[in-house]
Amino acid sequence: MAAQYGFSFDLSRCSGCMACVVACQDENDIPGESRSFRQVVKLENGQYPTAQLAFVSLACFHCNDAPCVEVCPKGAINRSEATGTVDVDQDLCIGCRACAMVCPFGAPRFSAAGAMQKCHFCSDRVLADMAPACVHTCTTRALEFGPLAALSQKQAQKAAVKIVKGLTATGN
Repeated sequence: MAAQYGFSFDLSRCSGCMACVVACQDENDIPGESRSFRQVVKLENGQYPTAQLAFVSLACFHCNDAPCVEVCPKGAINRSEATGTVDVDQDLCIGCRACAMVCPFGAPRFSAAGAMQKCHFCSDRVLADMAPACVHTCTTRALEFGPLAALSQKQAQKAAVKIVKGLTATGN
């Protein structure tokens, strides 16, 4: 995989069903009482009668300049050439939690043994040409996965369609 892969999320489609969280827990054998690598955050805005509710599904962003890679004292965190993911070598991780202190998204989780774990795009599934478990399970198709360039182009096309529809609705 030469392209950088990532997730795309459509806020307007997410129902907050948590299927992505459960799929992540199942795929990664994460016990139910532990935090999944994917989280769904509820956003509330306004007050009755105009209150609004939205949900945001978040996981590791596999940053291009990942601060966790830079701060790891043992070099346990690196970018995979095969998938573009920011991966953790469990044998090298000493559980110092420096990665957790610098991650702006709260992605690092720690196993009972103390080693850091996080989203890895379900790389075994991706290498087998399947979508990550969270994307595959998303019932409303709010989550997508693929090359970032293709996802960005798709989002730009959606935005263009909305702009054109807005202009034609107002008569401009």
